[in-house]
Amino acid sequence: MDKKYALDFEKPLRGLIAQLDNLHQLSTENDIDVSSEIHAIEAKIESTKKSIYSNLSSWQRVQLSRHPDRPYALDYINSIFDGFQELHGDRSYKDDRCIIGGTAFLNGKAVMVIGQQKGRSTKEKIERNFGLPNPEGYRKALRLMNMANKFGMPIITLVDTQGAYPGIGSEERHIAEAIAINLREMASLEVPIITAVIGEGGSGGALGLAIANRVLMMENAYYSVITPEGCAAILWRDAGQAPAAAEALKLSAKDLLKFEVVEELVEEPMGGAHNDIEKAAESLKTVFLKHLEELGTLSPEELETDRYDRFRKIGVFTEAVNDGKIVPIEEAAS
Repeated sequence: MDKKYALDFEKPLRGLIAQLDNLHQLSTENDIDVSSEIHAIEAKIESTKKSIYSNLSSWQRVQLSRHPDRPYALDYINSIFDGFQELHGDRSYKDDRCIIGGTAFLNGKAVMVIGQQKGRSTKEKIERNFGLPNPEGYRKALRLMNMANKFGMPIITLVDTQGAYPGIGSEERHIAEAIAINLREMASLEVPIITAVIGEGGSGGALGLAIANRVLMMENAYYSVITPEGCAAILWRDAGQAPAAAEALKLSAKDLLKFEVVEELVEEPMGGAHNDIEKAAESLKTVFLKHLEELGTLSPEELETDRYDRFRKIGVFTEAVNDGKIVPIEEAAS
């Protein structure tokens, strides 16, 4: 856990870590053997970590997905891929720095990788528009995807945004149309598409890069039609109800895996991906390679059909006839 930044539910850990630091300082400054006390505190820290992180609520996972030290798209790209060559511009308006993309190699195989990039410093946050893409970002992404399709390169997208930018300029340049065209065109591409939700997956802003054959989620990411705060503001007129909204939205990786909205949950290091970025990247790379190998056996026509079938089955439930009435099959069985 980062000592400089800790979430509210991590407060018990903060106190224990402070005690451990004091013991180390006491031992160094006074040449006192406190090894038994240090071991006891370390054991308590580990047990507290397991207790906290094995029982996270949906809202707590949302908080982790927004952790300022969490790895962003470029962190994963630099760790997972080789020879990344960034490509710029949508050839119509300008280059959206919030969406990055280019060619790279994954274990020697050429791929097109596209991601939504947030900023860390104030200057970078402004440059990346706080992770909120403009229309030209989606048009750039589509240009790169069409290029990948032309050269038979698999496409990997990394989703991390609260949503598309809702500003006046964005609306004037037709953000809804840009996203809608991406949805349509991605559905018909003839190469494998794999999406990983690495942090926040909000609304159409996320979906504009996520019409894929396989959608993966990091353990502490979320994927939802709206942010918990936005949902709470609409339903209860109170953004403070965000924890209740997060639970009702079923936006966590575990919930979405259960509902077959995503194909796989990618485990993170204890406490979140920011605690061991290299380990998190290695886990994600392993999953990418597995799904690329599976999709590599499909023909272009089969890839299109696979993508179509994947989205058609979301939300489908079975009905049965019981005494002349159509009811859910679970009710008929009882």
